[in-house]
Amino acid sequence: MPLKVPGGQARGDYSAVQVAVRVRPLLPKELLHCHESCITVDAELHRVTLGHDRHFLCDYLFEESCCQEEVYSLSVEPLIDAFFQGFNATVFAYGQTGSGKTYTIGEANISSFRDEEQGIIPRAVADVFRLLDENDLTDFSVRVSYLEVYKEEFKDLLEVETASKDINIREDKGNIVLCGVKECEVEGLDEVLSLLESGNTARHTGATQMNPNSSRSHTIFTVYMDQRRGSSRLNGNAANTGPQMLSSKFHFVDLAGSERILRTGNTGERLKESIQINSGLLALGNVIGALGDPKRKGSHIPYRDSKITRILKDSLGGNSKTLMIACISPSSSDFDESLNTLNYAMRARNIQNRATVNSKREPDRVEGLEQQIKALRRALENRQRSETRIISHGDPNRRPRLGEGEMSRLQAQSAHYRTCTDTAYRLLRELQSDGALTAEQSLRVKEWLCSVEEERSGLTTASGPDSGIENSSTEDSVALRGGRPSIRNQDTEAVEERWSHDHDSEKEDGFLQSQIQRLEKENTDFLAALEDAMEQYKQQVKHRLCQ
Repeated sequence: MPLKVPGGQARGDYSAVQVAVRVRPLLPKELLHCHESCITVDAELHRVTLGHDRHFLCDYLFEESCCQEEVYSLSVEPLIDAFFQGFNATVFAYGQTGSGKTYTIGEANISSFRDEEQGIIPRAVADVFRLLDENDLTDFSVRVSYLEVYKEEFKDLLEVETASKDINIREDKGNIVLCGVKECEVEGLDEVLSLLESGNTARHTGATQMNPNSSRSHTIFTVYMDQRRGSSRLNGNAANTGPQMLSSKFHFVDLAGSERILRTGNTGERLKESIQINSGLLALGNVIGALGDPKRKGSHIPYRDSKITRILKDSLGGNSKTLMIACISPSSSDFDESLNTLNYAMRARNIQNRATVNSKREPDRVEGLEQQIKALRRALENRQRSETRIISHGDPNRRPRLGEGEMSRLQAQSAHYRTCTDTAYRLLRELQSDGALTAEQSLRVKEWLCSVEEERSGLTTASGPDSGIENSSTEDSVALRGGRPSIRNQDTEAVEERWSHDHDSEKEDGFLQSQIQRLEKENTDFLAALEDAMEQYKQQVKHRLCQ
């Protein structure tokens, strides 16, 4: 599978939730009791018929003879491609208890299954690491988390000591974030399967009359991936996008099975679990109904009615590419449950998501550069105010002789100004080496850097040995804090030397003021150049994001 770079989809495309219907085979006990199949499938039309006249269309249809590989390659593998492009993705399985949801998702008995029987999660994770190797990506990280919702309480299956109250659901700019859940960084398939297996041992399961190993909770296994892309071309355009940081997540959700109390024969604790399960699934059905009914467009969506619906807010009507796998039983005894599941699925097909590429590097870099500009502008304004206060006293045609306090203040301000200039110097050197600037911007940055080096060279010639651009600001600050002139600040040494030898106040003040004016001109030119470069850089970023 080739690795694709997001192009026109970066702005977000509306896409419907896709639905796959999987019909499991009749179980041995159902054959023993002579149960008949009430399901008819038409693979070409992607249509499943329940009974004689109840027809349902779907995006993918997997009949009883379909294997795990076919389910994965046809319906889930395209989502892995989108996951690598930077999109969020979700696969969730819905159906009555015993319909094959956990088997399909791939959480059941991982170590005991043969390779051809492995479900969606092992296959998806294997493809993730295979694609990382094939595309020679070196700057990336993959993390996993495993969360359970049991009777409306959270349980971290990778850190079972974590209390439910310490796990919270937050929204960050419209995206759902789970806080307090352990995320384990992984480097290969075996490590992921080991974590999945250990998490399964802590999951709530139990026996009912319908399923000897029934899941009594909802689980969400999430794979997070951050990847740094180099420069690339979008939509065949020659514009260089520069490096990108893509962050995407993939939810694999195994919902607890819907249950009819009379059929399960549950009592006591199992009965309480059934009530909570059906309550959560009812909330999910209400969300799906509200999102999928055109008549209710714009109405309130009850995401907050349960924790599972809050977690799936991105997946249902939000920023995600979503696949719902409706697992049904062909047995005539399960007619009502299968009908309910298919009705759920058909409503889900009407839900429109808007998935966008999760690229966070460029906006963050623009914001960081803007903060640098604001800090330098404040430093310049403070410097100009201080200078105004110094020259505003006395005869404007002849500056008075500076006292010891005024001289110390000017020395401190000069050192602080040198720090700002050195910071700007390093920032522009970083921008120049990053390769994100245009040719014109790179030329302007180079001219400014050369100008700074020439000015430093001129000061060095007048004052003594070179103090060094990179180290001067730090040592100036240390020296001033210690109450003595900086040994490395040759500009200040030159001033003191002239004062000590000449005793000429006009020359002393003029020399110091010329240094201040020179530094002030450097900073003013720098701010103008940097602001202009930033404005052009932001325009390029907006242009690429709008493509």
